[in-house]
Amino acid sequence: MRFQALKVGELARRTGLTIRTLHHYDEIGLLRPSLHTESGHRLYAAPDIARLQQVVSLRQLGFSLEEIRDCLDRPSFSPLEVIARHRARLREQVELQRRLCERLDAIADRLRAAGEVSADEFLRTIEVMTMLEEQFQEAARRVGPEEMRAVEEGWTALLAEVRAGRDRLDPAGDEAQDLARRWDALTERTMRGYRDFPELKGAIAENYKQGRHEGDDRAPQAADFAFIERAKAARPASGGGETPCG
Repeated sequence: MRFQALKVGELARRTGLTIRTLHHYDEIGLLRPSLHTESGHRLYAAPDIARLQQVVSLRQLGFSLEEIRDCLDRPSFSPLEVIARHRARLREQVELQRRLCERLDAIADRLRAAGEVSADEFLRTIEVMTMLEEQFQEAARRVGPEEMRAVEEGWTALLAEVRAGRDRLDPAGDEAQDLARRWDALTERTMRGYRDFPELKGAIAENYKQGRHEGDDRAPQAADFAFIERAKAARPASGGGETPCG
């Protein structure tokens, strides 16, 4: 079935984005509608919807609008690469994560098979992506930027100490025990912002259990966890802690 081009208000309603955001994307050349009515109203065609999905994916991956524009305008740009990178990020979610991954999988399969995806499928995907972003933004808002920076800096410093000592320290020694206590305290502080989002909190913990952050030096690795567990096991009375989000 042929896709009916959308006016900006309808596109905003179906994706969860604001009209102001879509106008801004148009003004900076990031997403310009392919069509216009005789009276001059913007009309977004199917290729515009596909590009918008890629914009939202890259935005949630942390790219600036300028970087996204440069990326999408590159001749070598691969929509499949964007989908793959976004799926890695989406492992931080549970039910919404599952729904969005299924949609992205379907888009990727159709791109591989036919080289195109329906605009309606992109619209449903963007809607779920917007819902996910709102959850993370709310969690970040409650924590506050200063606390987020403090936690990130805390993990950077602590991981450096753990990696410097994990192969040489006696797990029962004072230095290893101090690292384990600081690990538990920082983990509790990190997860505090997710108390009202149990699904996201559980998904983060599951990601670490499944080793999905292996290779990312900014996040705790299996060898770091193993050292901390050895230190905890060497305590007179062992205590547990949550899995950090790093």
